Amino acid sequence: MSVSNQSFVRTTILAPEPAPPGERGAVAWVRKNLLATPRDIVMTVLALAVLAWVLPHMINWLFIQAVWSGPDRTFCATTVQGGIQPDGWSGACWAFVNAKFDQFVYGRYPLAERWRPTIVGILFIALMTPMLIPRAPRKGLNAILLFIALPILSFWLLCGGFGLEPVETSLWGGLMVTLVLSFVGIAVSLPFGVILALGRRSNMPIIRTVCIAFIEIIRGIPLIAVLFMASVMLPLFLPTGWNVDKLLRALIGVAIFTSAYMAEVIRGGLQAIPKGQFEGADSLGLSYWQKMRLVILPQAIKLVIPSIVNTFIGTFKDTSLVSIIGMFDLLGIVRLNFSDAYWASAVTPLTGLIFAGFTFWLFCFGMSRYSSFVERHLDTGHKR
Repeated sequence: MSVSNQSFVRTTILAPEPAPPGERGAVAWVRKNLLATPRDIVMTVLALAVLAWVLPHMINWLFIQAVWSGPDRTFCATTVQGGIQPDGWSGACWAFVNAKFDQFVYGRYPLAERWRPTIVGILFIALMTPMLIPRAPRKGLNAILLFIALPILSFWLLCGGFGLEPVETSLWGGLMVTLVLSFVGIAVSLPFGVILALGRRSNMPIIRTVCIAFIEIIRGIPLIAVLFMASVMLPLFLPTGWNVDKLLRALIGVAIFTSAYMAEVIRGGLQAIPKGQFEGADSLGLSYWQKMRLVILPQAIKLVIPSIVNTFIGTFKDTSLVSIIGMFDLLGIVRLNFSDAYWASAVTPLTGLIFAGFTFWLFCFGMSRYSSFVERHLDTGHKR
């Protein structure tokens, strides 16, 4: 048969057909994910029964019978069947959170100077937002402003000096300290983790040994011990008259601890890169740093994005451990206010802990969702 007679050969691709009606929609999702097998049906029924029993009580305690405003704990006493139920047992005392909200955010930072951390927070959001948007322009300039200019400006605004009233770091606290510790720990740990991971794979014995020793020693010590050594033992090795700020010690301890774990995450990504990628980069005549910067590291970091974000989330939550060295992060300042005589009751601690837990969950869940978005954006393996 001649080629000219092959008129049946298709020159265009057929458009994809829609999924069958029974395979799409909410009913299909429920059938596939909740009712696929007899065991799934039993587990779904049990889960719905537990939710039907627990959820109304939770909503009733958290919202319906909760007290939302008041100057002290007496306003959290709720009328129950004609009597007064003391200590707000029948509902959450959100009046406590409302009254202490400023302290939960700023700690004991002077009231007249709280505009300074507020400006820092606004600048942080303004610079971080375009940094997280993949198609935002001028990423290099944005990174310089976020990781170099903003820390310098924040140090001046928060600590004072040069025309501003000095504020000791011992007065810092609340969500502000949590964000400062986590931002510094995350921003420092990623580049240092990359350097340590490359050093551990180095062909130079001295560099490899030093990096291995650093990583294994730090990973074998709990963060509490690292913070304790940074806060208590570090001043013992300094010359007489030298005094390192307590917050700076905590920042150093968190950054060192997170860098060791980040190094192992990056090393796992490097080991997952096929050997042909290294050989291909060498065949192009690229230097070691060009090969790592242009070929290897972009692929390695993309592979371990979930592990990197998991380390970031762990760092954010571990900032609550700084309470052992006398600093009050969000959880620490919430617990500190439990001893306030105006709010000392049976229900205020539980309400405060729920608020702190929800705040931590909100930030961690946001990082997790953004991680999933980045994975989908960078997943080019199955694109045509």
